[in-house]
Amino acid sequence: MACTLTTGRSLPCRDSVGGLKAVYFADYDTLGTLTVTSGNVDSISGTPTLFQFDLKGNSSLEQTINASTENGTVFYEQTLNLTLTKLDLATQEELKLIAHARPHVFVEDYNGNYLLVGAVHGAEVSGGTIVTGAAMGDLSGFTLTLTAQETIPAYFVTATVVTGAASATQVAP
Repeated sequence: MACTLTTGRSLPCRDSVGGLKAVYFADYDTLGTLTVTSGNVDSISGTPTLFQFDLKGNSSLEQTINASTENGTVFYEQTLNLTLTKLDLATQEELKLIAHARPHVFVEDYNGNYLLVGAVHGAEVSGGTIVTGAAMGDLSGFTLTLTAQETIPAYFVTATVVTGAASATQVAP
């Protein structure tokens, strides 16, 4: 198989910012068939309910390319780090369910991009904390790390795919 390059890349304008605005959790195996055009999910055949968790600061998505020359393999490890401020019982109970599950996670960044973590295999909680903080300015809340291993990077997703399936049900801590 020839792996032919198709284009180069110019230096972009400095109009991008970091950070995540929200994540949306869907139960594993509820997405159905993904319609993908050039790496972008245009539609899904399933009818998942997406549960939105709003974020502010300290949350990120990092994708690591893992390649082995010896084995001829490449896969992508998607690591989602979430910080949820303010301790409350309802959030703790929902995070327990997420920790036991293998959800698909849609990620919304501050640039208006939506990405799908764990599109095929789902994402698993690999760590986290429930913390009260020590000083007045410390975090009192939750941190959660989810990881997924996929054969391709996280798909970009058309916004209406996510917003059209988002539930209005949210914890109000």
